[in-house]
Amino acid sequence: MTREIGDRRGEGIALGNLGIAYKNLGETRKAIEFYEQALAVMREIGDRRGEGNALGNLGTAYLDLGETRKAIEFHERALAISRQIGDRRGEGNALGNLGTAYLDLGETRKAIEFYEQQLTITRDIGDRRGEGAALGNLGIAYKNLGELRRAIEFYQRALGIDRDIGDRRGEGNALGNLGVAYAALGETRKAIELYEQHREIARQIGDRRGEATDLWNTSLALDKLGQREQAIVNAEAALAIFEQIEDPAAEKVRRALAEWRKGK
Repeated sequence: MTREIGDRRGEGIALGNLGIAYKNLGETRKAIEFYEQALAVMREIGDRRGEGNALGNLGTAYLDLGETRKAIEFHERALAISRQIGDRRGEGNALGNLGTAYLDLGETRKAIEFYEQQLTITRDIGDRRGEGAALGNLGIAYKNLGELRRAIEFYQRALGIDRDIGDRRGEGNALGNLGVAYAALGETRKAIELYEQHREIARQIGDRRGEATDLWNTSLALDKLGQREQAIVNAEAALAIFEQIEDPAAEKVRRALAEWRKGK
């Protein structure tokens, strides 16, 4: 419809939204195609905010595919645009995305610096969804540093916000992250309960990556409890989804399954 009436900006927004929808379904390559089309439209009409959003979306998609350095380039360009035009929300998003990319590279302290900047901006502008995301990101970073109790505090604060504003994806992520933290503390059964809660939400909202991640985490927990057969069932289900959505996590699940089957 936007093409028919010559609404180029509306067309760019619609293309970006289609990209987001496909990314959420785990169809990352297809999402990238739509993001690239959205980027071309936004540049053509000189919509700098839209251009920044498209660059950020591309960065997030490439990170999902494991192309972290490429993701950082996109997020840095998005950050530069958001600062040039005074888009504080966009700036906060770009900072958070950069934090996640550096976390993926193992540069946890650098990631925390980006997340803290993200948190400050989201609070300044009253962006509750962004605040919840920043708190969750900080939790992941501190979990990676081995500061599990501190990580749990951040996750619980993120969960509270996500439930307040009805952010189901954020709520699911917070539950899954809490599960990982409790598993690391040795509270395996509690972790499994949290993974199950996240998986239920992931299935309801069509979050394929979230569902697969919970299946994989559950399989690790079951194996720790000595339930190898059930662990394999969960890992096989996780692998099927990871392969469908081209998630780099598929390789580690494959390796674990090979070891588990040998040890049966």
